[in-house]
Amino acid sequence: MVPVSVIIPVYFDTEALQRTLQLTGWADAEIIVVATAEDTALSPLRTARPDIVWLEAPRGRARQMNAGAAAARGEWLLFLHADSRLPDGWRGAIDEAQRGSSVAGCYRFTLESASVFARIIELGVRLRVALFSLPYGDQALFVRRRRFEAAGGFAEIPIMEDVDFVRRMRREGALFRSPLPVLTSARRWERDGWIARTARHLFLITLYFCGVTPARLLRLDRARGRHPAPSPPRMSL
Repeated sequence: MVPVSVIIPVYFDTEALQRTLQLTGWADAEIIVVATAEDTALSPLRTARPDIVWLEAPRGRARQMNAGAAAARGEWLLFLHADSRLPDGWRGAIDEAQRGSSVAGCYRFTLESASVFARIIELGVRLRVALFSLPYGDQALFVRRRRFEAAGGFAEIPIMEDVDFVRRMRREGALFRSPLPVLTSARRWERDGWIARTARHLFLITLYFCGVTPARLLRLDRARGRHPAPSPPRMSL
């Protein structure tokens, strides 16, 4: 199997990370978790999992993922959200991409919910990927390391770093789309409301493609009611 490094940025999300680490089959991949210095709630988990590479970086998903990539040893880099789980056989998708000419790839988006709204959102994502070849970061993006480095990694912008990255990768070569499902927690949709959160996503991406800067998008997102980061949770191992 091709060597793979899985990079997980996390910000005060210990419980979700713990669940992902426990329930995902890692298939001998290098696992790198990149947190921020103030996220001290991770200390018990760090002690319990010495097999993981633990790093610190300034807050910001792009910064944290770039820091993880700089320390990675894999030939392919896979960027995974802390509340997402890779499917069984996920390594096979990367091996298949390796055999072809793909420079990057993703998995099929699924939500961990029985709600009909979850199925509608999943359908919308499949249509977006099929029509525009535009997966987001919650589809566990993976990329050849040399291509990632040549492209300069993720742009260190406060929002839309995944969209910016995918658009740049598409100019470099083919994007592999695996039918295997990456399972993402539906907690944020359940918290914010299925329709409200989806509408906010559509609002922001439309403005982004109209030329609104990521900094301005972040201010608009906060003004429309985005929840602040949660306080550090208590955790027992």
